[in-house]
Amino acid sequence: MKINVIIADDEELFRVGIVHVLTRNDEVNVMFEASDGKELIDYLAASKILPDVIIMDIKMPNLNGVEATKIITKEYPEIGIVALTTYNTKPFIRNMIDVGASAYLVKNSAPKKVMHTIKQVCFNGFYYDTEVLKIVNDQFLATNENSKKSVFDDYFLTPRERETLELICLQHTTSEIAGKLFISPRTVEVHRTNLLEKTGVKNGAGLVIFAITNGLVSPIL
Repeated sequence: MKINVIIADDEELFRVGIVHVLTRNDEVNVMFEASDGKELIDYLAASKILPDVIIMDIKMPNLNGVEATKIITKEYPEIGIVALTTYNTKPFIRNMIDVGASAYLVKNSAPKKVMHTIKQVCFNGFYYDTEVLKIVNDQFLATNENSKKSVFDDYFLTPRERETLELICLQHTTSEIAGKLFISPRTVEVHRTNLLEKTGVKNGAGLVIFAITNGLVSPIL
C-alpha cells in the first residue's frame, strides 16, 4: 500500500523540494500541500480520506504547527505527525513532542532519513532518533525526579495497563485496542487515563516515550 502524506509548510520552495524527494519513492503518495495550519485543518475536515502522515512545519501564518498539531492529535489521533523544521533546540523539540508529534526532524535531514522516518511513523506510530530521545528522556527524568513512582515497583502497572500501553505504542486506536483485549472502549479509556496519571505524562506521545525509556518497548532507531 502507498503511504498517504500531506506537507504543511508556508515556504513554497521547500514544499516543491520535499514533494520532489517523496514522489521519487513509489511507496509514497503526496495527497495535499498546505501553506499554513488553517488550510491544513480545513482540508482534513472536508476530506473523505485522511493521510497516514503529515509533515508539519512549526512556524506558519494563520495557525502555526504547534496549534495545528494539538488540534489534529485530538480530532484525528490516527494521523502521525512528523515535525520537520529549521528549529533544532530543546524547547522546540520538547514542545512538539509534548503536543503529540510522532517524530522530529530538521530541514537539513538527508532524504533517506526523512523517508525512513515517514515509514516508521506510518507503520510503528513513532520515530525518535538518539538525539531526540535523549532530550525527551532528560525532560522526563527532570519532571519525575522527586517522584517515588518507579516502573520497577510491584504493581506499578497492572498487566492490562501494560498490554494497553504496548498497543498504544503500536498506534492502535481505542476501538482496535478494545477488540484485541476483548474489553469495552470505555475500559480502554480508563486504562489510558490511569497510565497518564501513573507515568506523569500528558498524552499518547508521552506514553510512548515513557515506554521506550523504561524498556517496555524497543525503540525504532
